[in-house]
This record gives sequence, C-alpha cells and structure tokens, in this order.
Amino acid sequence: MAEPKTKPNDADVDAFLDTITDAQKRADSQQLCALFEEITNEPAKMWGSSIVGFGTYHYKYKSGREGDWPIVAFSPRKNAITLYIMDSYKFDAHQDLLDKLGPHKTSKACLYIKRLSDVDEEILRQLISESVRHVKSGDFLL
Repeated sequence: MAEPKTKPNDADVDAFLDTITDAQKRADSQQLCALFEEITNEPAKMWGSSIVGFGTYHYKYKSGREGDWPIVAFSPRKNAITLYIMDSYKFDAHQDLLDKLGPHKTSKACLYIKRLSDVDEEILRQLISESVRHVKSGDFLL
C-alpha cells in the first residue's frame, strides 16, 4: 500500500503564512488559523508544504487504505482558500447553512472561498464546529 504523501511536519506555520503574497489572502489565512485553533483547541501544524491542519484522526477506507489526516485544515491556494472540512461528504445535510454562507464552491472533501469577507463568518464557524464534533465523535466513516 502506498504511503500518504501529505504528512505533518515541523515547518513553521507563521513563516508559511508570511510567504503569501496577496495581503488579503494572508490576512484571511491568519484569521482562519486563529478561528480553527479556537474551535479545535489544537495548535496549527503544517501538513506537507501548503496545508495548515488542526488535530489529527486516523482514517481507514473499506479498501484497507489508511492513514492520518487533520481533523480540519485549510490551504491558501492561488484561486481560492481551500477548507478541508472532513464532514463535507455530508454537504447535503448542511445545505441550509451553505445557502446562508455566501459565495463558495464545494467538492467531495473541500469548501472553497475567495475571501473571508465574502462569507458569513458565523455560518462558517458552525460548519467547522459541526465537522469537528462529528470527526471527534468517532462516528466518521469514509
């Protein structure tokens, strides 16, 4: 079985955030970092070269593939800030919150936003908090 490529490391999160050239994206990322730390009660940790993760959980697919991943994470990508919300496979269950969030896109495991100011931060807080509760409950299956 192949070893996961994205792993936690000792790179400095603040130094990584300081490399973001877009001033607004850098400020949004710093604000998200504080929000995720508050919600998870976990310190920020670099996963790979560009993902800021909080906490960790062990996953195992039905196929037998397994590994570790942050409970929640984000990455300031070129086109959008990617939020890795592990409860996102249930985005349909959160449609009422997503309808109130503001401009965003979703994929199987990600929520994409352009700017933090584009979305309702309280709704975002609820989505993150529900995901953290769900993953920490141990009732999280992939």
